[in-house]
Amino acid sequence: MEQALKGMKVVDLSQVLAGPYCTMVLGDMGADVIKVEKYPIGDDTRTMGPYINEESYMYMMVNRNKRGMCVNLKNEAGLQVLYDLIKDADVFVENYRPGVTKKLGIDYDTLKEINPNLIYCSISGYGQTGPYSNKGGFDIMAQGLSGLIDMTGERSGNPAKVGIAIHDIAAAETAIQSILTAYIHRLKGGKGQYIDISLVDSGLAWTVWEAAAYFGKGEVARRNGTAHRVSAPYQGFKTKDGFILIGAGNQKLWENLCRHVLKKPEWIEEQRFLTNSIRAENAAELEAVMEQVLTTESSDYWLDLLDTHGIPSGPILSYDQTLNNEQIKSRDMILDYEHPVVGSMKTLGFPAKFSETPGQLVKPAPLLGQHNKEVLTELGYTPEAVEQLTDDAVLNNRPSKVEA
Repeated sequence: MEQALKGMKVVDLSQVLAGPYCTMVLGDMGADVIKVEKYPIGDDTRTMGPYINEESYMYMMVNRNKRGMCVNLKNEAGLQVLYDLIKDADVFVENYRPGVTKKLGIDYDTLKEINPNLIYCSISGYGQTGPYSNKGGFDIMAQGLSGLIDMTGERSGNPAKVGIAIHDIAAAETAIQSILTAYIHRLKGGKGQYIDISLVDSGLAWTVWEAAAYFGKGEVARRNGTAHRVSAPYQGFKTKDGFILIGAGNQKLWENLCRHVLKKPEWIEEQRFLTNSIRAENAAELEAVMEQVLTTESSDYWLDLLDTHGIPSGPILSYDQTLNNEQIKSRDMILDYEHPVVGSMKTLGFPAKFSETPGQLVKPAPLLGQHNKEVLTELGYTPEAVEQLTDDAVLNNRPSKVEA
């Protein structure tokens, strides 16, 4: 089937997670993504395990559907290779701090002289402006600055990091939508443009309920376990043999829960639990009395009963249970494919299901410098010139049984 972004050319200088995740999604949708890795060792995630046949699974998880090069940009000839790539590129993605790109000669002002239609996307910890712009910023620092760590964890516990690199992924998703917006603008006759993406800004923009509470009545979001800030019961509860989630987030669901599941119809008229907002204010008391009932039976018992009466609920799974769950498998969220060095392997599937232009897993993550020759040949370099660039420490290829 035709892919939606077929014909889009992306040059990707980013590494680790935010940028590579962004360009992977563009590649999934059909863009020709050329990943240019730093000389001589490549993307930092290549040094992160687990490894299979010396290939990093971390690297392979976010770099499928890309062609790979390894170019020495501190060398004049290597910089010229990048400039040649930029000439007919639609999108350029990098994740350097301010000033570094100018020092390298790959800043927006320089590259737009080569290609005025270029969409240049910069992803960094704090953005290109502001007092923190020159600081190094990873996901955990972004979580700290955005207030996310302070508001995550049990009510009486220590601050906790969110279990995934949520600001990295937020920045990646923000970059994707921004790049596509700029691309549509250009298709409609507009110019190329510069896009400044910050990990902090991207994650902070998702804190909409917390911002509403603060702007509306000066309430600061605090640690609340699994409980919702303005709705109850809407959290995890202990049962006889584990924990389950219950989301009776409106009055009708609450009353059904009391009457048909918990067998406590008297709670409907109890002043502590009279309305949703009052229940939220008394969430700790509500949790305590509900768990007195819920701990009398197993998780499966309650989930079946909740489902019977149409009350949103679900299990709390460990990650291995998630990856083996029938719902996850039925949605093709686990894909099997072949890698030239690793062999048979698994990766996560495409979360968006398109009827006409679905995402496709066309190629595995590239080996280091795997497509140096292929890409440069397309740009008009002769085989002898490519070989000379390799000899001159401009290009690097990973020693492998797989031909580059």
